[in-house]
Amino acid sequence: MNGLDNGIFPRGEKMPPELSPNFIGQAYLHMLVPGGNAWNCPIGNVTFEPGCRNNWHRHPGGQILLVTSGRGWYQEEGKMARELHPGDVVTIPADVKHWHGAARDTEMSHISIETNCQAGPAQWLEPVDEAFYQALK
Repeated sequence: MNGLDNGIFPRGEKMPPELSPNFIGQAYLHMLVPGGNAWNCPIGNVTFEPGCRNNWHRHPGGQILLVTSGRGWYQEEGKMARELHPGDVVTIPADVKHWHGAARDTEMSHISIETNCQAGPAQWLEPVDEAFYQALK
């Protein structure tokens, strides 16, 4: 699908093969600022279909999420899951284990900003517990 997401940024293509194993369900990616350029700050529009979420992971340099549409969830290890809505900003410190994704009944889109990416790529970990995710309201 190449349609517009919320009329702001393109929805993008299905997650590339090297990233899709780190997601439960279907997600789409449209890079707004590619990695490896002079800005040193990859920025992408990520859209999660209903029920889609990524595995637990860490960003060695941190990450910022700007929620643009839908409803979803964000959770840091050892903390309660936080419901996300358009306009929410999530600042994720370096090396904090976390996951994020859509609610079961609606898609969610966010802008993902990888900060201090010279620290290294995301470290992908185990999937979110299915029973835990399904219990989220």
